[in-house]
Amino acid sequence: MSQNMGRFLNLLRTWLVMVSVIAMGNSVQSFRDHSFLSEKLYTGTPDFVNGLQARTFGIWTLLSSIIRCACAMDIQNRTLYHITLWTFVLALGHFLSEAFIYKTAPLTIGVMAPLIVAGSSIVGMLIGFQCISEPTEGNAAKKIKRN
Repeated sequence: MSQNMGRFLNLLRTWLVMVSVIAMGNSVQSFRDHSFLSEKLYTGTPDFVNGLQARTFGIWTLLSSIIRCACAMDIQNRTLYHITLWTFVLALGHFLSEAFIYKTAPLTIGVMAPLIVAGSSIVGMLIGFQCISEPTEGNAAKKIKRN
């Protein structure tokens, strides 16, 4: 792996940790007070936001955060890398559909921020595909061959 590719992966790892920490904060907010979602995200239909919906959003966000942090720690794990990429695709799809299909989340700064983060992360992770190493023979396969 070239030095530039290594630098890019380190930058991507830092980005993933930063996004993960911010998502954890959003999760805490969702559990503490569901009005956080109706005031910042789902401003088109704030009456739709209730405690159950906020806690579900909080769990989804927390799970995404954990996956992203795990990927940052083990960025060469191709399966984890793919799953992490999908967390951003799902987030982008969710916020775009809420903004343009369901009209529950008009394009305010509260919605634009996750759209920009998800979109930028998708681009970064797609670029990062060329930086992660190809899978090699696992240790278990090597042990079997030796015996």
